[in-house]
Amino acid sequence: MLQISKRGDAMPASPIRKLVPYAEAAKKKGKTVYHLNIGQPDIETPKQMRDAIHKADFTILEYTHSAGLESYRKKLANYYNSVGINVDYNEIIITTGGSEAILFGFMACLDPGDEVIIPEPFYANYNGFAIAAGVHVVPVTSHIDNGFALPPIEEFEKKITNKTKAIVICNPNNPTGYNYSEKEMLALKEIVVKHNLYLFSDEAYREFVYDGKQFSAMYLKGIENNVVLMDTISKRYSACGARIGAFVTKNKQLLNTAMKFAQMRLCSPYLEQIAGEAAIDLPADYFDITKAEYLSRRNLLVKRLNAMKDVFCPNPGGAFYAMAKLPIDDCDIFCQWLLEHFEYNNETVMLAPATGFYGTKGLGTKEVRLAYVLNCDAINKAMDCLEKALQVYPGKTN
Repeated sequence: MLQISKRGDAMPASPIRKLVPYAEAAKKKGKTVYHLNIGQPDIETPKQMRDAIHKADFTILEYTHSAGLESYRKKLANYYNSVGINVDYNEIIITTGGSEAILFGFMACLDPGDEVIIPEPFYANYNGFAIAAGVHVVPVTSHIDNGFALPPIEEFEKKITNKTKAIVICNPNNPTGYNYSEKEMLALKEIVVKHNLYLFSDEAYREFVYDGKQFSAMYLKGIENNVVLMDTISKRYSACGARIGAFVTKNKQLLNTAMKFAQMRLCSPYLEQIAGEAAIDLPADYFDITKAEYLSRRNLLVKRLNAMKDVFCPNPGGAFYAMAKLPIDDCDIFCQWLLEHFEYNNETVMLAPATGFYGTKGLGTKEVRLAYVLNCDAINKAMDCLEKALQVYPGKTN
């Protein structure tokens, strides 16, 4: 009998997408499903980006440079410099989504059997990238009670072994929305220096910070060769399907190594790079407008959640996600039950079970992630559904 690989068998299902068949079945029954399970904004992709693709003048849709279009990398370098990240365009590789940037980092910096420390809950796909690269994720737990602040450095120290090669952070964080402070980033710098580690910084949500400012890992002085910035246009410009990201580092040896992987896959999509380049020329107030919209959604979602009996949701400082603790027995069962067995006014809500964002088995069973990517009217209706559901759910706890 044919066998699949151990790698394939170990690859986890997405906690964000694994309930899709149940959502599809609910829709076929005529239910409206409010998708708060996935970071797919309903914000319109900028017209300038769409127009750039429509107006692209070419007779051959050819390969681009493996590092990406030079004109795009130059504009992207200007963007980074405008937010205080001092890089040259030759220190940027355009990737096929932020996902490929993360995978390049794991493949170029870690050997099979090496370990990478990540504060949990974390972006679930880090697990998948680690399995693909043959490395092990070692979680260090943050807690909902303090809003998922960075765990004490002593907790990181306890996890470090001779196999530890890197720390990964997402700032602002997915799934928690927590925005790591300058003080927390400086604490990470100390441990990176002490143990000679790489620091991978996923900054997909940089532009969406509501309390304080985003402190990039690229701001840290003295560890320039340790830092890898992983980025994407997916969330910044509501262009998730474009699959354009960036791998950024000042470490020349690492950049040359990552280029080998970039050459292996030839190049990133040409037309989407054109769209990404056009996005950089958007009006200066573009992010002010979108951030204000997300802020109003955040405020509404958090207010509605905390008004529900026995529900707790810390106020996220950035991104467009919130984690909530619910009076339920098991979030995986509850999220499936919402789609299979519950409706209110022929509507229901789809959430992401938090267990898939934890690396430590048994954590997150009473928590869910909610993405406030829908308009306020839809969020209100989704919260109406959730509130009614919690009143009748057979696995409710106190």
